[in-house]
Amino acid sequence: MAGQISEEYRGQEVFLIGVLKGAVVFLADLMRFLTVPVEIDFMAVSSYGKSTVTSGVVRILKDLETSIENRNVIIVEDIVDTGLTLSYLMDNLETRKPASLKICTLLDKVECRQVEVTPDYRGFIIPDKFVVGYGLDCAEKYRNIADVCVLHR
Repeated sequence: MAGQISEEYRGQEVFLIGVLKGAVVFLADLMRFLTVPVEIDFMAVSSYGKSTVTSGVVRILKDLETSIENRNVIIVEDIVDTGLTLSYLMDNLETRKPASLKICTLLDKVECRQVEVTPDYRGFIIPDKFVVGYGLDCAEKYRNIADVCVLHR
């Protein structure tokens, strides 16, 4: 993905928005392989709380500290499932007039989609299983596991 992004934005700068907290590990690895100038900021949003099922209500817990107007913005997510969070973020960020706005996700649960959201850069399509590790959590636990693992209750 970093190679594709670097090629598409050759000679330009990209502004990565890491969606906290789950995307931190992926964002760190991704940006190390980018060959274009990078700036980063973070947003924290919630639709899960401490549950393994989305509430459907998206709340911004931490907003950007930097303007994205006229910038090439890539939202970096750990996982896309229902699409509700990303759809909300895309709508919100579009109002801030970026030059471009794309989505990069490590994992994509296509079969769980409730709203139409298509990542521009995608690592893996996964089945409808609750996964943890590599930054992904369940009630703030398991983020430090080096691999992505299915959570069995």
